[in-house]
Amino acid sequence: MRAGLQFVCAGLAAAASTLFAQNLAVKGETVYTMAGAPIQNGVVLIHGGKIERIGPASQVVIPAGYQTISAKIVTPGLVDAHSTVGLTGYLNAATDQDQLEHSAAIQPELRALDAYDPEERLIEWVRSFGVTTMNTGHSPGALISGQTMIVKTTGHTADESAIVPTAMIAASLGDEGRAEQGKSPGTRGKEIAMLRAEFIKAQETRKKLSKPDSAASDAKSGKDDSKAPDRDLKTEALIRVLKGEVPLLVTAERSRDVISAIRLAKEFNIKLIIDSCSECALVLEEVKASGFPVILHPTMKRAGGETENISFEDAAKLTAAGIPWALQSGFEGYVPKTRVILWEAAIAAANGLTFDQALASITINAARIIGVAARVGSLEPGKDGDVALYDGDPFEYTSHCLATVINGKVVSSGKF
Repeated sequence: MRAGLQFVCAGLAAAASTLFAQNLAVKGETVYTMAGAPIQNGVVLIHGGKIERIGPASQVVIPAGYQTISAKIVTPGLVDAHSTVGLTGYLNAATDQDQLEHSAAIQPELRALDAYDPEERLIEWVRSFGVTTMNTGHSPGALISGQTMIVKTTGHTADESAIVPTAMIAASLGDEGRAEQGKSPGTRGKEIAMLRAEFIKAQETRKKLSKPDSAASDAKSGKDDSKAPDRDLKTEALIRVLKGEVPLLVTAERSRDVISAIRLAKEFNIKLIIDSCSECALVLEEVKASGFPVILHPTMKRAGGETENISFEDAAKLTAAGIPWALQSGFEGYVPKTRVILWEAAIAAANGLTFDQALASITINAARIIGVAARVGSLEPGKDGDVALYDGDPFEYTSHCLATVINGKVVSSGKF
């Protein structure tokens, strides 16, 4: 067994075999809570899947019957703010690539919940590095490709894994939003025009639905508009965006597309999350003034085409500008079909971020932006018992994730 990880009581084998720890004590030489200063020689008590207490070992007594696991570094479970894992499969074959439907440009009705495979081996892979929560779903590549969902990286069914079944509506501008040659949209102007038309349609339908008893006034005018409109799943999804129930996640690499996304969001008063933003350094003032957060491209994303101006220092530039942001693994077109946010944050930490800033981008800041900070992202009493244990600095290449705990269950034991 690697140095730095010691299992007391039943031991690691029992925890891994049952995948359940009703009462668990996690000890760390350093515990990064992301809710305050790191705790030296800290203890996290988990009971019933929730964090019960946290503090220095000198102040936290481990009750009898608690299984104890220990490591050099303890952090909250990592939060991937944007992924396609579970729809994107590791085989890189048509049979396990459900992240993008090519039959139409605008399909907000496509639910990630209906396509998510909780048994996909890429989930096991990212979980082995400490990733416990993902905002995952349909990928860039269409004007509106579908929905995302927020899941825990465990569970045997999509419903069991999901903590937010419909989290965001995923859209793309620029090259990612264009259709095949001869189909719409073929230009940036057409992209925005098509989105505007769909939101106007959704606005009109929303107005009709809000006035169910208009038969009397319609009779006087000779009109017969009182009938409720027929159900349209596409329009219903966009109405949720207009109501502010679900944000619009817009992948935009070029600065002009970022500005177009902001303009559209203000026109319809919708919640926008700017995604990827390879040219964020060119529009820092505009993005900050908008108040919209950014889920930044993976630090090591390839440069070329619309991402030609990408930089390892983009994360540091957003931080310096005071813009709320988080990192993502994003959609990876090459095998193994996903990036690991732990490594993306490590490179960001080597290019202008402090350790705490980099760790926040894949824990509490990510949780805040995707709307689940009340449950995950930091180690605090009452939050989910999601913890990652490492035998050294998690951003060092030679360190290992020794165990991943989700809802108080040891779901990865460092054997993957």
